[in-house]
Amino acid sequence: MEGGDLAVKILSTWLTLVLVLILLPSAFGVSLGISELYMKILVKTLEWATLRIEKGVQKESVLKNSASGGIIQRDESPMEKGLSGRDFELSDAFYFSKKGLEAIVEDEVTQRFSSEELVSWNLLTRTNVNFQYISLRLTMVWVLGVIVRYCVLLPLRVTLAFIGISLLVIGTTLVGQLPDNSLKTWLSELVHLTCCRICVRALSGTIHYHNKQYRPQKGGICVANHTSPIDVLILTTDGCYAMVGQVHGGLMGIIQRAMVKACPHVWFERSEMKDRHQVTKRLKEHIADKKKLPILIFPEGTCINNTSVMMFKKGSFEIGGTIYPVAIKYNPQFGDAFWNSSKYNMVSYLLRMMTSWAIVCDVWYMPPMIREEGEDAVQFANRVKSAIAIQGGLTELSWDGGLKRAKVKDTFKEEQQKNYSKMIVGNGSLNSQLD
Repeated sequence: MEGGDLAVKILSTWLTLVLVLILLPSAFGVSLGISELYMKILVKTLEWATLRIEKGVQKESVLKNSASGGIIQRDESPMEKGLSGRDFELSDAFYFSKKGLEAIVEDEVTQRFSSEELVSWNLLTRTNVNFQYISLRLTMVWVLGVIVRYCVLLPLRVTLAFIGISLLVIGTTLVGQLPDNSLKTWLSELVHLTCCRICVRALSGTIHYHNKQYRPQKGGICVANHTSPIDVLILTTDGCYAMVGQVHGGLMGIIQRAMVKACPHVWFERSEMKDRHQVTKRLKEHIADKKKLPILIFPEGTCINNTSVMMFKKGSFEIGGTIYPVAIKYNPQFGDAFWNSSKYNMVSYLLRMMTSWAIVCDVWYMPPMIREEGEDAVQFANRVKSAIAIQGGLTELSWDGGLKRAKVKDTFKEEQQKNYSKMIVGNGSLNSQLD
């Protein structure tokens, strides 16, 4: 019995500390300074580790340079530049072959669907495949980090996440039973804000919001780049949204079904075209009511690895209304927020997040944008995408994020074949299309 009483006391003490020091302050949006102190210690530790790693790398580079003739650098110049100003020669076939092999080894599309490469190791083995011994001190710090992350932070974060998700499911389910009125709307926003703040604390989230005067307003459409499912948590911590997205199964599906009872979120099956027309109709009805929450849309349609912004689907820009662009950029030094859904399920992804150091990101609210006269939906989408890419310091790509799971369309292949033929028949310049 004594062992049981001791376990109960430890559990009750643990829950009390979590409730008083973390849960209540996060629910009210207040910080006691604990997370700030943790981040300061973490930054100092990673800076020290970076210096130790750089010293080790310098020693290795000296040894490698003495035994190696150097690394072959990839030619980044476009193909049309390499063939410009002269006629095609048979030896140019080798140039085409070289460019093709370079694209196969490292193209600009598929690398956006894998984790971002770090400039310096952040003491997580998942971000250093070629991990090797550098120094005893660095190894001891890494071991201490493993103990802290898995024995202290992980239990704490799991506790917070369980409480936050449970409150969200229970709270939205209960609020959903109320009749549609102002009280239901207020309670729904309160539940969403409170639970999202708790869940962000479960990831040791540190979020920096910029230009709050441009926060999305009711009756508008919030458009953001998409790196992770927690993008929703990041944005909802600072304001509520009516969300639009794909229906998921498992844990995400349970949360979605509960949330839609309290707030008019729009969930749809991506593979069914009939649903898309219905979604468009519901979205137009939603933005027509200026009292409803702004709609949150991720036009890329899939998660991209925090380095780029890929093609925005035009459907979100055909609805009309005011677009509120938002740029989200994570700091990969503290933890990789990118979700590779083809490799990890939701639970595995969350466990990886909870065993990272922290989730640090910047959110930029941008001035509202409207569709200009004579501008079609594709041009408008590209203009918004360019603004987000510039603000977030991201690479702008015209490729479709759907290539993450689908094959390249024949129309894209034919377009490239036409470009190649123009290089061969013409003078190597794509500008001949204008002649």
